[in-house]
Amino acid sequence: MRDFQLPGRSAIHAQHGIAGTSHPLATLAAIETLRRGGNAIDAAVTASAVLAVVEPQSTGIGGDCFALYAKRGRGEVIGLNGSGRAPAKATHGWYAEHGMSRIPGDLSPHCVTVPGAIDAWARLLADHGTIGLGEALAPAIDYAENGYVISPRVGYDWAHSVEKLSGDENARRVFLPQGRAPRVGEIHRQPELADALKTIAREGRDGFYRGWVAADVVGYLQKLGGLHTLDDFAANESTYVTPIKTTYHDHEVLQIPPNGQGITVLLMLNILNGLGLGALDPLGVERFHLEGEATRLAYRMRDSMIADPAMAEVPVDEILSPAFADNLRKHVDRKRAMNDWDVKNIPLGGDTVYLTVVDKDRNACSFINSLYQGFGSALTAPKSGVLLQNRGAGFVLDPKHPNCIAPGKRPFHTIIPGMVRKKDRVSMTYGVMGGHYQPVGHTHVLTNVFDFGMDLQQALDCPRAFHFGGQYALESGVPEKTAAGLAALGHNVVKALWPHGGGQAIRIDWQNETLEGGSEPRKDGCALGY
Repeated sequence: MRDFQLPGRSAIHAQHGIAGTSHPLATLAAIETLRRGGNAIDAAVTASAVLAVVEPQSTGIGGDCFALYAKRGRGEVIGLNGSGRAPAKATHGWYAEHGMSRIPGDLSPHCVTVPGAIDAWARLLADHGTIGLGEALAPAIDYAENGYVISPRVGYDWAHSVEKLSGDENARRVFLPQGRAPRVGEIHRQPELADALKTIAREGRDGFYRGWVAADVVGYLQKLGGLHTLDDFAANESTYVTPIKTTYHDHEVLQIPPNGQGITVLLMLNILNGLGLGALDPLGVERFHLEGEATRLAYRMRDSMIADPAMAEVPVDEILSPAFADNLRKHVDRKRAMNDWDVKNIPLGGDTVYLTVVDKDRNACSFINSLYQGFGSALTAPKSGVLLQNRGAGFVLDPKHPNCIAPGKRPFHTIIPGMVRKKDRVSMTYGVMGGHYQPVGHTHVLTNVFDFGMDLQQALDCPRAFHFGGQYALESGVPEKTAAGLAALGHNVVKALWPHGGGQAIRIDWQNETLEGGSEPRKDGCALGY
């Protein structure tokens, strides 16, 4: 139990349904959908669409999504990969001929892959929802057309993206309407995006991938030198996938398989399993040391082996085998950091929204949507106001690497929804957004719950650290004594410039037939139940 004399908030408890998102307007839209009789999928898509308007630095209809869904919390867990693909003309040879050694991270048409979100939303609603896309988009259309108030974290991120947004003429008009970022408490509108959403509401997924919206997006990308065609957009489809899993403390942890980095979570848990975290201080030196070492080992696998399995060999079974984790665990020294373990990382960065919903029938949805880095590519289509992702920056241009760009290929993806089962019933849906940090965030929250007995809000509140790019970046909540102890072990300790991630979680109490929810303090959002 938390100390009620200290700052913080309680986990929420409810009987019928809970939704947790990174923005209050999205959480409210999800709860209103549930109270009208909608199910978890209906609420999740509705909330994601709202976030695509009110949290534009993190997500949008020009991005991608992934989802895990369990009907009535039992039986098979369904995975949906809603990530888009490279254009059909995007051969490695083309980039080599044009003297490119890497794909630019923003303000370049080459970092834009075909957005997958709208197709994924439409498919989830058609196959598992009870409402149509038009009804799900209605709240988002209202906020785009009539305005929404800038919240603190959104305003903070926006103010740090002015230079990037200034590099695209349409982004300047839409997102810097007074020549600056909107300030907290001001109202922002996106009328062009409202028009695009209205078309999608009327015409379904073809309203985005065919017709005037697609022509607007593709025409702008081609004007900038992009390889995209209308055929690339028309052909894009989300795909159902079988979740991958491991067991941690008698709980089955599920993730979407590659091209996403969810397998990194499972490998981290396999490495940590048996190291006795539960006997340690959750804010102590040894806990963060072991977590940091597991991060470095798992991310070495991640950066060298994860790719689109339809176009590259990804040895999932081998990576998840006990022998693989056992071999890596041998490199962990409790008394010394392995600074000779060189890890070549993909550049740091990323903004995302994660949300989760469980309804009265215990349908459970774990859902994530993203533009990748803040405001994606910053490229904004002129007539539709569609802000485009920069997921193509997740590719490499080394033809020997499994994640090398190729026609129709999906890039390495950072966004990962999570789910936990016990005895064939979903016990928890959760996720932690934040670009490359996400596997560490998942592992940190799960070990907080299963090793340290925290409730969901405590698990999300708990201070975080991220070992990446040769540095161990500690949030301000990590005790100074712990920071000094990590440095003494040989870690290159620095203060985190930004908070690590942001997450939501819901736990199903099958015995009492109730729900528990928590929401990330590092974002503007909340969890609500009824």
